[in-house]
Amino acid sequence: QVQLVESGGGLVQAGGSLRLSCIASGRTFSKYAMGWFRQAPGKERRFVASVSGSGGSTYYPDSVKGRFTISRDNAKNTVYLQMNSLKPEDTDVYYCAQEGTENYGDYAAMWEYEYNYWGQGTQVTDSS
Repeated sequence: QVQLVESGGGLVQAGGSLRLSCIASGRTFSKYAMGWFRQAPGKERRFVASVSGSGGSTYYPDSVKGRFTISRDNAKNTVYLQMNSLKPEDTDVYYCAQEGTENYGDYAAMWEYEYNYWGQGTQVTDSS
């Protein structure tokens, strides 16, 4: 049984930083890409970042490129999202996700349909 547990959300002023963490259990962590997505109430979930199983490949949309960094520690079964230079529009619930299919290449899955397992989400809110 796969479980993903996020932490690290909270209130942050514009320009500030937060680091989200997600601990995974249930499968061999290093075999699967991990991703972060975000969602506002009443809106579709949006891709934020992804990292391949080895950590060698990452992918970001233009909206967060240069501000957010995804990384993983396979020894700790943990993926991180470092968010810098936060903007009011970054206020959302952030979800950690694990790829459904074992990934033999160094591919950072970037599409929502590629992810079968999701955490409960952690809220990031602009306090400005």
